Amino acid sequence: MTSSVTESVTALGTWVSGLRWDAVAEPVAERLGIVLFDVLAANAVGARTEGQRAFRAAWPAPPGHSPVVGGGCSTDPVTAAWLNGPATVCLELDEGNKYAKGHPAAHVFPAVLALAAELDVPGPDLAAALLAGYEVAARFGRATSLRRGAHPHGNWGVAGAAAGCARLLGLDAERTAAAIDAGSGLPVAGHFDSALDGNPVRDAWLGAANASGIAAARLALAGSARNTGTAARSLGELLGSFAPEELSRELGARFDITGNYFKQHSSCSYTHPVADLLIDARTALFGTQADPAEIATATVGIDVQTHALAAGLDRTSWHNQLSAMFSVPFVAATALLYGEVTPRYTALLPDDAPEIAKVAAGVRISEVPELTAKLPDNRAARISVRLADGRTHTAEAGNPIGDTDFQPFDRDRLAALFTGLLDQTAVRTIGAVVDGMIAAPGARALLAPLAA
Repeated sequence: MTSSVTESVTALGTWVSGLRWDAVAEPVAERLGIVLFDVLAANAVGARTEGQRAFRAAWPAPPGHSPVVGGGCSTDPVTAAWLNGPATVCLELDEGNKYAKGHPAAHVFPAVLALAAELDVPGPDLAAALLAGYEVAARFGRATSLRRGAHPHGNWGVAGAAAGCARLLGLDAERTAAAIDAGSGLPVAGHFDSALDGNPVRDAWLGAANASGIAAARLALAGSARNTGTAARSLGELLGSFAPEELSRELGARFDITGNYFKQHSSCSYTHPVADLLIDARTALFGTQADPAEIATATVGIDVQTHALAAGLDRTSWHNQLSAMFSVPFVAATALLYGEVTPRYTALLPDDAPEIAKVAAGVRISEVPELTAKLPDNRAARISVRLADGRTHTAEAGNPIGDTDFQPFDRDRLAALFTGLLDQTAVRTIGAVVDGMIAAPGARALLAPLAA
């Protein structure tokens, strides 16, 4: 397998180094802009949380040109990557890709943006690097099947960050392939239980991944990296299994960024179809003006049938925001009671939210093999709400809202979502960066306002 991985990474290196923005098709270019808007907005919201403020305060940032989004300063690229990566994912609002089985952009964009600001590359080169990094990360995600219990943050995506940074550094095909190989040899081996337990180290894996992507590209620049098929051992033997043919399949013809999903709920994507269904159930059963306390009293239980990946998120109690976002019972209860799952609710502890705790305790989850068999194309769920008066409400969804295959979001929809979480000035600033990227003579001035 090692030789086939080497050959596939060589093909990726050739494609990345040769990618020119003026040759990118309009639908792909448009989607990149929407993804960039989403990632920057998620980063800005996350930067305003108490945990991320404390993280920045504990990490003295030397002066530099790479903005710490929403952090009030600019610093060196590695520090910026370490600070922006966790902030992007800490509220579970960043985009994802169901075929990559994770979050390509969060693994790539903080590194590429930070390095682009330091190098002050022209806007088209920044855009090409973002796209190249996303596509390489998504392909490594497709190729990697992690062992049971492994979390996808911080491992296969490092190769994408390395690819994007190599493109910024102007590396040739051979050294770009070496950078990608080095990135695949710098994975984090994190356990999914860290998310269920509410351990913020799970967010830090994205800081490590982005910083490692920068390091891998610089190793290649120095001539210290080699393309030896490292992923066959690191992502394959150690962390799971690896299918190298996925790295170069339809290379240059299929762009995975056009098949991504966006989130409207502040929670793990596996919980989203359940949340969508229960928001609808709330209106159907109780009307638009229902009182949460009355809903909690009237609800006897909620039965959830779903696929294997979501069925494990079955903890009926939580002790911090992260563990709440990875609990299907919490998300189900919150969606039914309040008609939304936003940071204002995920920040609540059980003692602060007795209605949520009461309903969550009555949520029962089971895996349906039929639904598991539909992955990754469909991330389906079925719900049945049982009320004290004998009424029931049942419904099924094949994919969450925001999925490319089911009510996809455009930029206006995302802007409306994030305007409820950020002030309008911040949303406008992010929009101006996205809109001005291609015409920007240098990334430094373009990205500097993001630090505000």
